[in-house]
Amino acid sequence: MDKIGELPILEGEIFESVKPGLSAFVDQPKQGAETVQELLEVAKDSIPRSHWKRTPVVLKATAGLRLLPEEKAEALLFEVREIFKKSPFLVPDDSVSIMDGSYEGVLAWVTVNFLTGQLHGHSQETMGTLDLGGASTQITFLPQLEKTLEQTPRGYLTSFEMFNSTYKLYTHSYLGFGLKAARLATLGALETEGIDGHTFRSACLPRWLEAEWIFGGVKYQYGGNQEGEVGFEPCYAEVLRVVQGKLHQPDEVQRSSFYAFSYYYDRAVDTDMIDYEKGGVLKVDDFERKAKEVCDNLENFTSGSPFLCMDLSYITALLKDGFGFAGSTILQLTKKVNNIETGWALGATFHLLQSLGISH
Repeated sequence: MDKIGELPILEGEIFESVKPGLSAFVDQPKQGAETVQELLEVAKDSIPRSHWKRTPVVLKATAGLRLLPEEKAEALLFEVREIFKKSPFLVPDDSVSIMDGSYEGVLAWVTVNFLTGQLHGHSQETMGTLDLGGASTQITFLPQLEKTLEQTPRGYLTSFEMFNSTYKLYTHSYLGFGLKAARLATLGALETEGIDGHTFRSACLPRWLEAEWIFGGVKYQYGGNQEGEVGFEPCYAEVLRVVQGKLHQPDEVQRSSFYAFSYYYDRAVDTDMIDYEKGGVLKVDDFERKAKEVCDNLENFTSGSPFLCMDLSYITALLKDGFGFAGSTILQLTKKVNNIETGWALGATFHLLQSLGISH
């Protein structure tokens, strides 16, 4: 990475991911850490041996670990630290940690606005970012209106310094409002910790469905409404209970444009609303239209995720009734900008280099 004037120039990126994430190894911390070893091997192949000792390695865990019991999360992080210690790379202090949720939102915002050129020349024309993970969801934007700054609850505004500029961002992470956590909330399973023998039912699932699902180390039985209604209207009523009145709604978002990634992207791809490689531009209303189409055809459901109707309905409710977006709000769905991955990782890299005093 070179530096011209204030801003670094990104020469390239090698992006690699492994699935499932660390939180899936809640009871096998050593096995979880071995997945990190796979990523370190990719780094060794990509970086000249002469640079290994000067190349910092960092692991930032996200909401999957935030939701685990503390001792289980710590056991996973301990094993990752052991793997890092054995690696030939530079391991800074506190190199393995759980990232604060709002920080995740800020770093994703930095990534997108750096890649789209909005941070060059201190432009005020920045894009907001929306991220939807399995366990949490983030919203981040740079407020333009004094009213937004005045009416925002404490803790939702953060001053962030990057590339010798200070940005006062609106950012918040809602733990428990990620796509998978929302499924459990919609099923009514969060309050009951997956009682043995009890099946949680929903109007959002195919009527004949009987299945089990393990999330956060707990096994849940779930299925469709055998007697009651199924389809978009009753499903939307269920997901609405999860978000209504639970999220702060800044008026300014109705007039803003946002980049949306993670599960927003994946579900749009799954339903052919956008191309997997290229992404696309959607309105909030497009998610609602697709939710109606999928939910009102549940009787004919044969393949793919049985949660598709619930997920699309939840995304619609989260955007409209949760954050307060207009149906006409434009969402840019993209995995890459200029061939570089969107998401928080690049922003975290810039922040790390800044904190270590490395400019290139």
